[in-house]
Order: sequence, then C-alpha cells, then structure tokens
Amino acid sequence: MFSTTRYFWRETFRSLFRNSFMSLASILTVTLSMFILGMFVCVVTNIDHMATYLESQVEMTVYLDDNLSTSQVMNVGSQIKKMPGLTKITFTNKDQAMVKFREELGDQASILNAVSGNPLPASYALSFESPEQLKTSAQSVAKIQGVESVQYGQDIIEQLYKAAQFVRIAGVIIIVFLAGAELFIISNTIRLTVFARRKEIQIMKYVGATNGFIRWPFINEGLVIGLVGSGIASGLVYYGYQLALKQITEAGLVFIPFMKTYPFMMYTVLALLGSGAFIGILGSAISLRKYMKV
Repeated sequence: MFSTTRYFWRETFRSLFRNSFMSLASILTVTLSMFILGMFVCVVTNIDHMATYLESQVEMTVYLDDNLSTSQVMNVGSQIKKMPGLTKITFTNKDQAMVKFREELGDQASILNAVSGNPLPASYALSFESPEQLKTSAQSVAKIQGVESVQYGQDIIEQLYKAAQFVRIAGVIIIVFLAGAELFIISNTIRLTVFARRKEIQIMKYVGATNGFIRWPFINEGLVIGLVGSGIASGLVYYGYQLALKQITEAGLVFIPFMKTYPFMMYTVLALLGSGAFIGILGSAISLRKYMKV
C-alpha cells in the first residue's frame, strides 16, 4: 500500500516537471481565478455585514407638530408605546433638539445666530426589535394625530442591499467564467500528459493494470495544481485583506463595521483551498474520462 502510494506521487511530480510550462500555466490560472473569487467573497460578505449592522442600528424619528400642548405630546407618546416590537422610546423637546444641533455643527454653530426662534420640532426616537417591525410601525405612527413626519434609514439599507445583490450576481458570472477557464487549462494539461504517455498506458493495460491504478497519478496532478494555485491565492487574499483593514484603521474609518480577520479569513481560505482542489480533480477527471479509452 505504501509503495503504491509512493509510486503515485512520484509519477505525479515527474509529470508536473515534465510538462512544466503547462503546469505553470494551470497554476497561474487557478491562482488568478481564486484570487478574484476571494476578493469577491470579501466584498460581498462585508457589504452584507454592513447592511445587517446598519439595519440593527436604524432608529425611527417621529417629528411632532409645533402647536401641540404637553398633554397632546404625551398622548402621542402613549399611542407610540403600544406599537409591537418597540424596545426604546426617547423624547427630545425643541430646546434639547437645538442644543444637540449646535453640538453637531461645532465650529459652524454661529450660523444659527441669524435664525430667529427655534425652528426645530420636538421628536420621539424609537427603536424596534427587528427592521420589519420598524418599517410596519412607521406607517402606523405616521397616521397618529399630531405627528408631522416620520423618518428612518430604510432607503439607505435598501440601496446597500441592491449594491450587494449586484456585486453578488457579477461575482457569480465571473466565478463561473473563471472556473470554466480553470477546468479547460487543467484538463488540457492532463490531456497532454496522457497523450505523451499513451504507449506507457497501453503497456500498463496489457500487463493487467486497472484504470484506477492508471488514473491516480493524473488525479493527484490535478489536485496538486488546484491546491498550489488556490494556496497562493489564499495567501494573497489573506494579506491583502489585512492590509486593507490596516489602511482603513489608519484613515480613521474605524466606525465602518468590516468583518474581523478571524474567523472570517480562516473560513475564506479553507473555502478557496477546497474549491481549488475540487476544480483540479474535476479537470483531471474530465480529461481522463475521454482519453483513458484510447
């Protein structure tokens, strides 16, 4: 058993070095394809993560009419509290709204000196258990008497999901195209190897070698090409992602909720290695299925 396995791997590497140009072309194709695949995975996963995070942070702001009395304001609050899924409600009066607005303006707050009175309305800030409950409640809250308008960030979330969907579809198309290119290159590499060794294979068949015994070195060859190519791509994706996170941190964009390196990159690397190995073996199998009959 051990001697047979050693023979398989010896033949595998001998074939790889004999057809070094095609082997290198196959490895580079797998590397490029898997690198692009890894980058799309990083982009799409982070966009989905950002959308989910922002969705969980969305609050509804309910602006009230200026002419409401204290009892009417409290009545609006009482009706809002009956909304299903409400987890938090915070009231901000007109004066508090102006103070907060001045703080947000910072050095530009002096421009408010030219404004007479306080044009800002009183408001309620609401949080819900889920985005679906928020969206449904917004329609009901807007119908309450004394409510001037209702605002929440659903439009931003929907745009973000549309972007994620576009990137996902584009990624699938590119991945399918690149996977086809990988299969073509790898299967041709194995086909050339089989053709070069056709007489040797015929002799092996004459002396009783099974198809399985003949196939294994070629299957191993596709496996090695797939693993080496995807391994290089995994390293590039891993260090590229770390570098991108470092640049983002140094730019002061720490508030953007990117996926942390661990365990996200561990799963990504394992997926790339598995995909590379599978495509390598499949490429070999496709080639052998036709040419082993010769």
